[in-house]
Amino acid sequence: MRSRLKPAASSTAVPAGPGLDEHATQVLRQFRQVFNAVKSHFQQVEKTVGLGGSQVWALSVVREHPGIGIGALAEALAIRQSTASNLVRGLIDRGLIDAAKDDADRRAVRLRLLPAGARILKNAPGPFAGLLPDALKSLDATTLQRLQADLGQLIVALDADEHGASIPLSDM
Repeated sequence: MRSRLKPAASSTAVPAGPGLDEHATQVLRQFRQVFNAVKSHFQQVEKTVGLGGSQVWALSVVREHPGIGIGALAEALAIRQSTASNLVRGLIDRGLIDAAKDDADRRAVRLRLLPAGARILKNAPGPFAGLLPDALKSLDATTLQRLQADLGQLIVALDADEHGASIPLSDM
């Protein structure tokens, strides 16, 4: 169920928003398209399987890497370890994954998917990581480097908090 984003219609007749020139208005419209596509996907996931997008993504990572630890899961999801711990706790409480103590290091846990979690993944619309990570993976290195630099400038202009970078989009 992958939808392709179509660029916002380019029209010289589009009035600029308050204080925005035509280019800024078009970029604002493009951000809205991206955010709405991401939001719609996460709503569809939640409607279909009753879990948030980050939970489904975590289940898929555990399925692909049986025995993964919480730190490695956090890294795979590009979130903080404390966020991953909270995510895991919710999945354990719902009976979707199991956490067993590591034999070598009793402080560490190894995660594995339970049958109920496998059923969720079977019914969940993909991509499990979400539309945006999947779309970003499809872009070439030059485009990604340009996006990174340009978004970096936007983040500075916004004076955005770095903490926001580790919050899953599905949790916003």
